[in-house]
Amino acid sequence: MKKFTVAIFSLLVAFTGISQKIFSTKSAAVNFSASGGMEEIEAINSEVDCKLVDRTGQMVFTLLIKGFRFENQLMENHFNEDYMESTKYPKAGFKGYISNIATINLAQDGAYKAEVDGTLNIHGTNQKIKVTGTINVAAGKITMKSSFKIKLKDYKISGSYIGDKIAAEATITVNCKF
Repeated sequence: MKKFTVAIFSLLVAFTGISQKIFSTKSAAVNFSASGGMEEIEAINSEVDCKLVDRTGQMVFTLLIKGFRFENQLMENHFNEDYMESTKYPKAGFKGYISNIATINLAQDGAYKAEVDGTLNIHGTNQKIKVTGTINVAAGKITMKSSFKIKLKDYKISGSYIGDKIAAEATITVNCKF
């Protein structure tokens, strides 16, 4: 019995030494901008679920498409019904890793450049992406920011106004506070 207790204690000590911390929030913000021509098309979703694993740099973002808010309700309706088909494709998400996590110390104040590789899922379509961003650590609080462009056609988003009133490329901006 004594050997068994020592073995369990040793395992617990070993696992404690390699434990990972998971940072999480349900209030990250994702901005979407596809302004083109004379139309200003911008929306924000402030109910984005995000998780970050400190040791591996694994990142997961999930959001509901209907969570995007526009200034114009008609534009929001067209976004959900005609372009994003949010009843058919209710969620979007990202799964990936900070490829340079070894150079980022989430326990030390500073600004760190992050290189992120992963898969972005929008409109039921997966695309591999590689983006850069900034991670800031201040007084134990972590924030992440990134801005990148996607081509709507790469995610099978189509409509008669794309390329005219709606830009063919959208700018996605991510702001996350843990």
